[in-house]
Formats: sequence, C-alpha cells, structure tokens
Amino acid sequence: MIETLKDKIIKTLISSLKLKKEDIDQALSLQKKRGVSLDKILLEKGLIKEKDLLVLLVRELNIPFINVAKYRIDPSLKEIIPSRVARQYGILPLFCAQNRLTIVLSDPLNIFIIDDLKNLTNKEVDVVMSTRAEILKVMDTYYGQGGASVSDVSKGIAADELEIVGPNDAEEKAESAVDESKKPPIIRMVNLVIQEAIRQRASDIHIEPASDDVRVRYRIDGILQDILEIPKENQNAITVRIKILSRLDITVNQTPQDGRFKLRISDREIDFRVSILPTSFGQKIVMRILDRGKLTEGLKTLGMSEQALKLLKESIRKPFGMILVTGPTGSGKSTTLYSLINDLNTPDRNITTVEDPVEYLIEGLTQIQARPEIGLTFAEGLRAILRQSPDVVMIGEIRDNETADIAIKASLTGQLVLSTLHTNDAPGALTRLVDMGVEPFLVASSLILVTAQRLCRRICPHCKTPVEIPKEILSGLNPKFKPKTILYQGKGCEACRQTGYLGRLAITEIFEIDDEIRNMLTIHKSSDDIKQYARQEKGMITLWEDALQKCEAGLTSLEEVLRVTTSD
Repeated sequence: MIETLKDKIIKTLISSLKLKKEDIDQALSLQKKRGVSLDKILLEKGLIKEKDLLVLLVRELNIPFINVAKYRIDPSLKEIIPSRVARQYGILPLFCAQNRLTIVLSDPLNIFIIDDLKNLTNKEVDVVMSTRAEILKVMDTYYGQGGASVSDVSKGIAADELEIVGPNDAEEKAESAVDESKKPPIIRMVNLVIQEAIRQRASDIHIEPASDDVRVRYRIDGILQDILEIPKENQNAITVRIKILSRLDITVNQTPQDGRFKLRISDREIDFRVSILPTSFGQKIVMRILDRGKLTEGLKTLGMSEQALKLLKESIRKPFGMILVTGPTGSGKSTTLYSLINDLNTPDRNITTVEDPVEYLIEGLTQIQARPEIGLTFAEGLRAILRQSPDVVMIGEIRDNETADIAIKASLTGQLVLSTLHTNDAPGALTRLVDMGVEPFLVASSLILVTAQRLCRRICPHCKTPVEIPKEILSGLNPKFKPKTILYQGKGCEACRQTGYLGRLAITEIFEIDDEIRNMLTIHKSSDDIKQYARQEKGMITLWEDALQKCEAGLTSLEEVLRVTTSD
C-alpha cells in the first residue's frame, strides 16, 4: 500500500515530534471545522514549536522548496486546475505527467487541500513549497487578475457543501429549467456565488441579466464590485435554483417576488433575503446576506465612540419612552436596532417587532411581517401588539402619521419603543415627527434619544499608508485637524481586493433629549436652533465632527469622510 503525503505527515508528527495520535486527530477535526491551517492549530495548542515545524517540513518530509517565479507553467494545466480552484486553495499547478499532478503551495500541512485536489482531478498529487507571496504573484500572471470565471465553477465546489435549513416544499415544475437546475454544475455555480460572497464579507449578491450574459456583483463595504459573468444559457436554471431555495413560485416570471432561505455553512446559520424583479433581459435577483452572528458581537464592532455607546446603553435601560435611529438606506439603522434589541432580549421581557420585511429571525422575539396588501400595516400591527402586553416594541420604520401617533402614545403608556426614521441629522427627527402631524408636546414627552448614523469604510490595516492631502483641501475643513496630524489611506492589496478598505465603521450623532430641548420643541423652535443648543450646551458631536475624529485617528480616509458626510 502506497503511503500518501497525509499519512506521512501524521506519521512524522507522531514519531519525530512525539505527538499523541489523539492530539493529531483532535487537531485535524478542528482544522476541518474552522478552516484554518493545521500548523496554526498545533502552534495554538502548544503541541509544536515553529522552529521544529520548519525542520520537519524541510528535512523530515523531504518537501522541496522552489522559487516558483522561475518556472514556466504549461497553459494547458488551467484545464486541470482552473483559476477558481487555484485561488480558493492558494495553489498553482506546476506540471502533470500521466496520472501524477505536481502542485506548489505554501502550507503543506493543509492535508485537506491534497484530498480535495485528488477528488477534483482524479490524479495523484505531489507537492512542492514556495512562499505565499510568490504564489500569489505568479497566480495573477498565469491566470490574470480578473474575478472568477464560470468555467471554474463545475470543479470549484461540491454540490452538497451548503446545507439547506428548514422546510423546502416548493413544487419543482417548469420541466426543462428545473431539470437543468438540479444538475451538479448549476448547484455548484449557485454554491460558489454564495460561498464566495460570504468569504468576501459581502452584504448583498446581485445577479443581473444582460443581453449576452448574466453579471454577478457583490456589495462589499457598501460598494458594488464585479465578480464574474455567467453564460446566458444558464440564466433560467440559476433563477429556478434560487427560487426553489427561497420557496417561491417558479412558474411566475412577470411579477416581483420576495422570499428567504437559510443555509448552514461551516456551523454558521446564515439567512438570505431574496428579491426577484422582472427586467428587459430576464429576472434580476438580489440576495441580502443576514449573518445573525454579527448581532451578538454588539455595537462596539461598529466603531462607535465610548461616549456614544454609553448614551445608547443608558437609553435602553429606561422603562418607557422612544428611541429613534435615523439615516438613509444602507446606513446600518437595522443593525443598530437589532443590536440594541439583542441586548434587551432576556426571558423576563416580552419583545415584539413589526417589520417590513423581517430581516433577522431572532429566538425569543415575537416578529410580525407587515403586509399592507391584506391590511396588516405598521399601524394595524402596532395596535395589535399593544394588546399583547409588550415590554419592548420595535417598529421597522415610522412612515406615516398614524404609525407615528400610535408609537408615541405607546411610549407614553409604559412601553419602550424603538424605530427608524429618514432624516438628515438627529435633531431633524423632532421636527420631522411634528411635520407628520404629531403634537409637539407628545414628541417632547416621549423621545429619550435620537441617533443619526452613516457607514464609512475602514482603511485596510494590511496596506495602510500615510498620505499627503493638498493644503487647499485641508484649509477648507472646519474644524481643522491638529497640527502635525498624519492622515492615511490604503494602497490596495490582496486582503482588500485592491480597494484600500476592509470593513466599515459607524459615524454617529447622538442627540439626548433634556428638559430644555423639550421646552424648545413645544414653543416651536427650529431644528437648527435645537441643534445649536445641543452642540453648545450638551456637547453633542455632529456626524461631520465624528467623521473627522475617526479620520484623524487613522480609522478612515478623508475621501470617505467627504463621501458619506457634509460639513456642518
């Protein structure tokens, strides 16, 4: 029986480094579960030392170390190892002789790569080593720097890697399209699009039909980016596959549809909200990715200041009253609301929400989907909720006078009410409610706190570099930066897909209501007067000031500040 590299690695770890087989088995199990390298797990658990590991790789395992840049790789090997597979595993094909394929990698202890490649290529796999930086450099030259191509898909991901959670009883009709959608290549294609979106931290997946093909784009850190193009002939099958996942009617093609599904990916349950819209070239699909794990991380991950967090935490401890989160679409209002609700979600509270649509499904909450077409509006849902003895009520959005009036009266009769509103800044929420027809004295009595927010991109820490800003731009800023302040931007690297940004943080304006502000509202003072008082007397930090502070701290760039906020 031929000894495989996997067997050799395990045998050498036990014999040379005196490791126990049960420790190796446990490390292999963790590797598969967490998707990290075996050496990292062994080092974390203190089972090996880095120096001993290097000796093991070079001397004991006899794995050659090469300079991959000096090799000319046969272009025909792209058929065996497509770009998608190479980028997924961080490997390059080197040469192939009969039934043996030699690959170059930077982590030979990731034995699952070797197993996967044997299954994908039906060949015996030999390995040599090179540095990760050299592999990535040659990879861009060999495959090109474009996104994944659809030719990679059929070998990229197994059809059963994603587990569907929950019932899936949609009728599978539409004969030819349904049959095609069940074929492994189509399933792999949809799996690839979903898994790659999660890997790249996308918030939305856009599948957009055109005249000659289908474009896939991800919204990453709030910005849409082209990812791949799918052949036109696969369009219907992909649409049907996603409709089946979402339990939608696959025979309806001319009217919009909304659905959702849940997948379990690497022990994480992730919700997907699906919107399908008929267009001139077919049905456009947008999938919103809703990872509930992010809510448990809390508000701190949004980059809020300590003062802002303190005020928010204090406000939700009040027994009744109203808290509003304001901002445009895509500014993180829902994430903030759900994070606040998550903090309040204890067995001794009855928390009920009415939303359109329900975004995150959270255990312990009573969540109602508003359906105006059957008369279940926000206002009607709220009326029904108040007869259920709630402690905390969350309303997805205050859109009209009726909802605003009921919400404010609920907050005055013993409930803590949380909701969102579309205004440019926090003080503007007061006058907006008055403009909607709510009496000023009711607004003044009910509101506890209003927070306005925007989301801006964080500078990538891997390619962060100082930058010179033209003096004419700096001179136009108010307030000014402190003398000798160093500003930064990202140059662009592999970690951030050459964008210079990695992740997002919240720009916030916290507006706490006090007796003087309540008095100003009842005597019909303007929002500008109220804002001026809040800034001068209460020390309120505006969106613009908070953005400049985060820029000064090196968290974001001046370009981002100017993109998401405007000067006071």
